[in-house]
Amino acid sequence: MILITGAGGKTGQAIIRALVTKGQAIRALVRRAEQARPTESLGAQEVVIGELRDEATLRQAAQGVWAIYHICPNVHPDEVSIGRAAIAAARAAGVEHFVYHSVLHPQIEAMPHHWNKLRVEEALFESGLPYTVLQPAAYMQNVLAGWDEIVTRGVYSVPYSTQAPLSLVDLEDAAEAAAAVLTEPGHAGAIYELAGPEVLTPSAIADALSRGLRRPVRAEQIAIEAWVSNAEASGMETYAIDALVKMFRYYDRVGLWGNSRVLSNLLGRAPARFDAFVERAVRKKLGR
Repeated sequence: MILITGAGGKTGQAIIRALVTKGQAIRALVRRAEQARPTESLGAQEVVIGELRDEATLRQAAQGVWAIYHICPNVHPDEVSIGRAAIAAARAAGVEHFVYHSVLHPQIEAMPHHWNKLRVEEALFESGLPYTVLQPAAYMQNVLAGWDEIVTRGVYSVPYSTQAPLSLVDLEDAAEAAAAVLTEPGHAGAIYELAGPEVLTPSAIADALSRGLRRPVRAEQIAIEAWVSNAEASGMETYAIDALVKMFRYYDRVGLWGNSRVLSNLLGRAPARFDAFVERAVRKKLGR
């Protein structure tokens, strides 16, 4: 059995789906009781409900599994302590393989939530556990958060330069790679960068959306102050707002892009291009 922590989010759900296709038994750790039934419906045999910051919950969840895929909630202020607790629970339970869901380029100190993941990687290296680290780029699916504005106004807005060079990855490809790492031999000790086959700017993303929707979409840079106001109004926590603002400023100066060769090798095929992802999204959302 494999334990997936943070299994209630979109990453955990995608990885469960990918593992189910391989006939893998799964135990899922979710935070809220209402997440249990949807997670079971995806094929998880067991669901543990509890808080990742609770070490007793982690120890309970880790008992009797041979591998753990650890996902911390996105931009979490306690990423490092949660990661260390998950590693400790794995060691106590005699887990044979610990796979950590990190991020593309965690070495960047200017982005605190990336830098925190590097600290967890360091703790994993020191743990003595057989490990694999996956470092995915931002998901193509993240673009869909602005779907209504894209469709109704023809605008794809971002709080950084529309010419920032970025790598994206299809979440389904990242999940398939995770399932391969968890179910195939020979991945212990590896660090895998998961990036799609293109370096895209927000302007190029808007062009791809235009082609897929068959209507004009333009990229627009919005002021960071406006983004912060919207984030505060939505109830986003202060740590996440501050960390994401630093990320946007880094994107504005440098971008964030990687290489798709490792992902291609893991998948045994070329990763999805953004045009293909848009076509799939249009079919799903608009029935085309």
